[in-house]
Amino acid sequence: MTLHPTIARVTDRIRARSQDVRGAYLERMARAASAGPARGHLACGNQAHAYAAMGADKETMAAGRVPNIGIVTAYNDMLSAHQPFETYPALIRSAARAAGATAQVAGGVPAMCDGVTQGQAGMELSLFSRDVIALAAGVSLSHNTFDAAIFLGVCDKIVPGLIIAAATFSHLPSIFVPAGPMTSGLPNDEKSKVRNAYANGEIGRDALMAAEMASYHGPGTCTFYGTANTNQMLMEFMGLHLPGTSFVNPGTPLREALTVAAVTRAAEITAQGNDYRPVGEILDERAFVNGLVGLMATGGSTNLVLHLPAMARAAGVLLDLQDFADISEAVPLMAKVYPNGLADVNHFHAAGGLGYMIGQLLDAGLLHPDAKTVAGDGLALYRQEPKLQDGKLVWQDGAAHTLNDKILRPATDPFAKTGGLKQLSGNLGRGVIKVSAVAPERHVIEAPARIFHDQEDVKAAFKRGEFTTDTVVVVRFQGPQANGMPELHSLTPTLSILQERGLRVALVTDGRMSGASGKVPAAIHVSPEAAAGGPLARLRDGDVVRLDAVAGTLEVLAADFASRDPVVADLTGNRYGTGRELFEMFRRNVGPSDQGAGVVV
Repeated sequence: MTLHPTIARVTDRIRARSQDVRGAYLERMARAASAGPARGHLACGNQAHAYAAMGADKETMAAGRVPNIGIVTAYNDMLSAHQPFETYPALIRSAARAAGATAQVAGGVPAMCDGVTQGQAGMELSLFSRDVIALAAGVSLSHNTFDAAIFLGVCDKIVPGLIIAAATFSHLPSIFVPAGPMTSGLPNDEKSKVRNAYANGEIGRDALMAAEMASYHGPGTCTFYGTANTNQMLMEFMGLHLPGTSFVNPGTPLREALTVAAVTRAAEITAQGNDYRPVGEILDERAFVNGLVGLMATGGSTNLVLHLPAMARAAGVLLDLQDFADISEAVPLMAKVYPNGLADVNHFHAAGGLGYMIGQLLDAGLLHPDAKTVAGDGLALYRQEPKLQDGKLVWQDGAAHTLNDKILRPATDPFAKTGGLKQLSGNLGRGVIKVSAVAPERHVIEAPARIFHDQEDVKAAFKRGEFTTDTVVVVRFQGPQANGMPELHSLTPTLSILQERGLRVALVTDGRMSGASGKVPAAIHVSPEAAAGGPLARLRDGDVVRLDAVAGTLEVLAADFASRDPVVADLTGNRYGTGRELFEMFRRNVGPSDQGAGVVV
């Protein structure tokens, strides 16, 4: 199938834009690779320290004849998605020995849960945790004793941070190993109804807690299609998982077999083997374009609009918001997974999942078929799905047809002709909106603005009954320089209720909305942010704001707008408590959100 002209054009544009930085990146990778296995250059004392606690593996490691795999883990007991990783190191070490290799936990990285910190002060550290994770993973691999890396991470900032680190150690082959989603609990739409009822004062906290516990009920990733599961999709589309790995539940024989297979493959693709695959070669412009296609086809989280540019920059690839917008226009929306539909990721996987979707997109010419992956050359390998036959792991052809067209549709008969992510630009700056879950009649909202500097003030105004007419709710000073760019997901029930009451409402913010949000039109990541003197700082209560997702514009209709002085907010309350004082350096040095809001890249 001939590559779709838009995909080819965007790829060529990215390649040309990135030529100098990508060229320098590949030169650095080649120099590191040409030095040979790093352990051969370490002094005996260096190596003795590294192997001292490795028991029966010590002699093998000291001989230096077999690959040594470094494990970077985001394990903790608080994230349901990461709790299964507790037992992975022992399994990986055993699988490495069977494959004629050794493995060590190189280090751990922090992994916070946005579900715990939503609406709390800790959320102001969430985005910056991505850069901390990259730094911590870099420290883990800096011992220079590894021939390949296995990354154990799933959720929101963890995978992007690990990708940044993996790309930095470009000469090392790297495989990402997930833990899988938890089994289905309380349906997401039922959970949403309970949240709205609580926000409306119709039920008490005990009923809300019961519903939340029935939804988030066991080990594994949360089952809605938020940022964590979007990450898992990306790792498959970008060729960093083994095929069909993303959505296999924890604690199953197939899950364990896939982990063992990942270790075996990691040993095969080191420089000591016959199929050397440094991750820097995999993470090229084709991989990132394939990731963008997957993001649009699945209706994935808007948080990846922040993360993908930062991830790509670490690999010498420069992405722009226009790349997202153009690919969104060319790629059909093929999936309806909550919040874009009623199904969860387990239902999506059962309907044919990523294997079916990748096959459809390849047939439509919407993916680069020649991309290099950890599994081999060519993305067609990811049309397959893993199965256990008589206890042996095999890959077979995936579903040729959707098994549930209410959840997953072919590229020729999609839910929508476009991916649903729009770039917005105008005199209020540049941002994005995800419209895949927004009713078409709400794609254009024009109404007076109500200005807030804190999401709690929005909820307080709602409780006082102050929203009685059409309103554009503006929550500014929520960008990375102001307070770390927290998600404003806790506003979703409030705004949803106003919408259900018949009001035409929208959100405009320089902050973020969760990957679990979507039915209320929201212009997010608006840049330049208010704290940098961006246009949002010149808005006043009552200004008529027009959010037009059809035309891709975000404007205030005020003749004197350009001549106004920007408001300067008191941000001292964001500087202390819950560890925020430790991140002042990050707030001062962070880049703009339309370039990924990066600190270390």
